[in-house]
Amino acid sequence: MFDNNRIYIIAEAGVNHNGRLDLALQLCDDAKKAGADAVKFQTWKTEKITTKSTNQAEYQSANMGMAQSQFEMLKALELSYNDFRKIKSQCDKIGIEFLSTPDEEDSLDFLLSLNLPFIKIGSGEITNIPYLRYIGSKKCPVVISTGMSYLGEVERAYNILKDAGVPDISVLHCTTNYPCPFEEVNLSAMLTLKQALKCTVGYSDHTLGIEVPIAAVAMGAKIIEKHFTLDTSMKGPDHAASLAPEEFKLMVNSVRNIEKVLGDGIKRPNASEKKISEVVFKKIVARKEIKKGELFSKDNICVKRSFSGIEASLWDFIIGIKSQSDFYVDQPITI
Repeated sequence: MFDNNRIYIIAEAGVNHNGRLDLALQLCDDAKKAGADAVKFQTWKTEKITTKSTNQAEYQSANMGMAQSQFEMLKALELSYNDFRKIKSQCDKIGIEFLSTPDEEDSLDFLLSLNLPFIKIGSGEITNIPYLRYIGSKKCPVVISTGMSYLGEVERAYNILKDAGVPDISVLHCTTNYPCPFEEVNLSAMLTLKQALKCTVGYSDHTLGIEVPIAAVAMGAKIIEKHFTLDTSMKGPDHAASLAPEEFKLMVNSVRNIEKVLGDGIKRPNASEKKISEVVFKKIVARKEIKKGELFSKDNICVKRSFSGIEASLWDFIIGIKSQSDFYVDQPITI
């Protein structure tokens, strides 16, 4: 599903449109300009995902500067299906992939009608067994985040999806805290997921700045998801833990540089090194004058930098061989 030689970068717009279609469309445009491969939103019907009495998470009330119920907050942030059709059309027009996380079955069915490349499952659904089975029944590729979860819970969710016939599952390590302090990142857990599940892994980041996603790429992440906003000072639950366009572009450029640094893993000299090695790798030369018929020994030959001659790696083969000609001091040895 993903190119192993290119990191797939998702600009997580999420709910940073603040319930406004015009801001959502602007997020698409700015994500494209910043170099993201995809821009992702969240799609839901509020009545289907929360009771009216459920409180906000602590970070949500802190970031929004007000206390209200989950229902009130989500209803104000909810976009219509028709809004998402317009967003998808805008993404197609400007050449960026449109993604969205469905939070319930009706929204999943709607998003599938838009021909998304895969379905992104949020961390909050890791324990939602009936919903995971419903997603699995669609047999579409899936990327799933794993915040708030034990390894066993992730394995269970992964196996439910796999057993239901999902053809391709990628897993993102994630810490569900906005913003996430560095000491809670536990980036090594991404490698644990890769080892346990034998699948493509990535990282969904909620830290401030760009250091952690760059580190994740260096450690083997093939997917990076990072919250994206037009302005980090806007009111809303996720703006404070997001990147503004210029900083997101800096992250993208840094990730692309890391791609170049990682290479293909084959240990070999590149073309520039081969040329340099001609004058850096040492050759066997005469330590002193050598007459034809003398045997080469450590007393009459040595190794020095030289444009020509036998490589020093063949030292053991040269020792004891009879010289076929005279050699002056520092003359490269040939046989």
